Amino acid sequence: MPSHPLLDAGPVDALEPFLHEVGSVFSAFREQDSGCVSYGVDVGGKRWFVKGAVTSEAVASLRRAVQVHALVGHPVIVPLERSIALRGGLALVYPWVEGEVLYHPTTSRKGGRAAPGSPMARFRRLPVPDVLRALERILDAHVTVERAGLVAVDLYDGCMLYDFGNRRMFLCDLDEYRPGPFVLGTDRLPGSRRYMAPEEFAKGSTIDTRTTVYVLGRALRLLLDASDEEREWRGSASQLTVIEQATADHPAHRFASVEALAQAWHDVGPRLR
Repeated sequence: MPSHPLLDAGPVDALEPFLHEVGSVFSAFREQDSGCVSYGVDVGGKRWFVKGAVTSEAVASLRRAVQVHALVGHPVIVPLERSIALRGGLALVYPWVEGEVLYHPTTSRKGGRAAPGSPMARFRRLPVPDVLRALERILDAHVTVERAGLVAVDLYDGCMLYDFGNRRMFLCDLDEYRPGPFVLGTDRLPGSRRYMAPEEFAKGSTIDTRTTVYVLGRALRLLLDASDEEREWRGSASQLTVIEQATADHPAHRFASVEALAQAWHDVGPRLR
């Protein structure tokens, strides 16, 4: 069989010239605060998302992503198709998924979630059943993550890719997920303070599935509220009670597992078709 110009590529000197050579680059994301540069490229009528890195920190993150995708697969998680060695770096190739990341910080711009035209603001204006379906997908994916022995690190709205046309949520850029439990050896983990558990800021603390429970609880709270300041709760009192337990400061007071959180959330929620 003839080789695929992108998927079967050997080591590449420079990513962007290579992508222009094998296909048509239709989008470029050059100011990502991760230190990576990403591209949308059409090769033979099929679209791909290619994420490259050459700095040591960003390359380490992409290598971690390769390990994550080797351990877990789920319909909600955009799958890794392959990795390509770069001169001094690494690139990862994913299928292109139609949709918009709910929050896209760059090196020159932060914030903007509350702007009326932003993806997050538009998501928060969706009918509640559509939001709940999206949240169910996030929880279901993380039950699989938990079963694979991984804990969520740096999960936030920048990892949430929403297809507004088909009303479907996907997860991407789970590069910092890692096997757990583990002991935090630095002063803090990477991530958004809006989502992070207290132990993620304490060197020597244990990071485990209860940490993932906290982060998911914050996701439920932030996405089911019409206000960026968490002042316009759109869910029920019972759902808020589940979130309060999930986000207890002390890990022992949270749900013992993601699966337990997902079941509790399902039990208090409406039946969705």
